[in-house]
Amino acid sequence: MRKIKINIQYDGTEYSGWQVQVRETTIQGLLEKAVLRVTDNNSRIIGAGRTDAGVHALDQVAIFKTSSQLDPPTLLRALNANLPFDIRIINIGEADDDFNPRFSAKCKTYSYIICPLESNSVFLRRYSWNMSYNLDINAMQEAAGHLTGKHDFSSFQASGCSAKNPIREILDIKVTNLDSIDFMTFQFNVPVIKISITANAFLRHMVRNIVGTVYEIGRGKMPPEKIIEILNAKDRRAAGQTAPACGLFLEKMVY
Repeated sequence: MRKIKINIQYDGTEYSGWQVQVRETTIQGLLEKAVLRVTDNNSRIIGAGRTDAGVHALDQVAIFKTSSQLDPPTLLRALNANLPFDIRIINIGEADDDFNPRFSAKCKTYSYIICPLESNSVFLRRYSWNMSYNLDINAMQEAAGHLTGKHDFSSFQASGCSAKNPIREILDIKVTNLDSIDFMTFQFNVPVIKISITANAFLRHMVRNIVGTVYEIGRGKMPPEKIIEILNAKDRRAAGQTAPACGLFLEKMVY
């Protein structure tokens, strides 16, 4: 059996997340159906991360095994022909036997987009958190800085998380205030806040809970240093709200 590695982009708006569900349409489920149609192999797709319902991916990485002898370019065309327009395989190739998209990763980056409601582009509303408050970017940056390094992130872990250990290491976190953003080769001259977090691994809803907490600090509902107290509490109730899924992107995997 060959092990095939694929890089996938998807707009997660219409889907119930990555992971296969019995009664819901998911990214993994649709990919597995496409592989079955093209290769006649009922193969399990193993992804680098389980994105939630409504979350998008610029470069999700996955593998599957097949006995098909179709060459990679033909396989790519055939699989994309059996996928909906908002899920695209952008690269495909052979993978080493010991490659696992999740456990072989050195780190991954998620990015989140926040846009002001009053000056937002209609084309960004689907892919950002639209807010009507003035945010203190300096306070948000100060708060985010306290999260770098290795910590117990229980305060930012959603219930139902299957992780046995809540300790994760954030390698880098950036809160950037942008005057414009590029989208589909166009430039939209609207203010955007982009929050990018690179870590060795993530807990369920960890990024969205961090974003929601930093957002509340930006609104002035708590001081930046409060985030240290939240970390030490190791209690989800101590942190802020969960940011909506629509603004979150799995941006990059590093192997």
